[in-house]
Amino acid sequence: MAEMTYREAVAAGIAQEMDNDPSVVFLGEDVAGAGGVFKTTVGLLERFGPERVRDAPISEQAILGAAMGAAMTGLRPIAEIMFSDFLAVCWDMTANQIAKARYMAAGQLALPLVIRTANGGGSRFGAQHSQSVESWAMSVPGLKVAAPSTAEDVIGLLAAAVRDPDPVVFFEHKSCYPMKFDVADRGGDIVDELGRAKVVRAGADVTIAALGLMVHRASEAADRLAAEGIDAEVIDLRSLVPLDTETLLASVAKTSRLFTVEENPRLCGWGAEITSIAAEEAFWDLDGPIVRITTPHVPLPAADSLEDAALPTAERIAETVRRAQ
Repeated sequence: MAEMTYREAVAAGIAQEMDNDPSVVFLGEDVAGAGGVFKTTVGLLERFGPERVRDAPISEQAILGAAMGAAMTGLRPIAEIMFSDFLAVCWDMTANQIAKARYMAAGQLALPLVIRTANGGGSRFGAQHSQSVESWAMSVPGLKVAAPSTAEDVIGLLAAAVRDPDPVVFFEHKSCYPMKFDVADRGGDIVDELGRAKVVRAGADVTIAALGLMVHRASEAADRLAAEGIDAEVIDLRSLVPLDTETLLASVAKTSRLFTVEENPRLCGWGAEITSIAAEEAFWDLDGPIVRITTPHVPLPAADSLEDAALPTAERIAETVRRAQ
């Protein structure tokens, strides 16, 4: 067992896949000599050289255009978009080109491309650098979507994404970067599976489904609720596309209550899709309405007190569950 920060796990995951496969290349803004704006790629240039670890111009379209061409012609690129908000700058490339190329080629080409990006709030970066945009990517056919909450999941899910024949948007939560985690020594590569949720805390009374940073806040809320006699089960979805409905619905069948916790603005967030699935497929298992816990539908503020008020907290999660009992 080794201790590793979420930040260090990013570099470890990329290095693992570059060691295993010479076709894996990495590009993005300031990812080489500077080691990334969040210091998630320190040491990769020195280890793998400038042919495989490349600094790109400040152009999200150029980064993804180069990555798409590389993926179509035999490489397995990992492309970094510095902030997930900046996916809006290259959304045509992402949603209309990368997501659809394999389909439009009738399967004659693969597109093994990973788009890594820093997602989420809590860092006081303001409305243009703090959004959670997993729901953007989730809505586009042809894209797979992953969002790890722990260091080990960063490595394992990144390996799964790199080895997948389809494009994967890989959301890393900025507020998780400094967090420390135990990573098991498996005596080999850490490789996980897209589309497989984890029950991170077993419970019998309510199900709380969360993603990224919100998994940790949901777990803290569950600890508070346990002291009051409410036994909450916390599910880390980890992947939105594919979505592990089997684990989710099995939990709802056991607890009969469902709460979703997400940073996305409330309107059309991923929790709405999960609510729809549960209402359709687990209606007779439910003992009460499904409850979504989200940010309000506003641009995320930069001021400390306002950002904290907007984002779901452990106390807000716990209080929402309490009121519903």
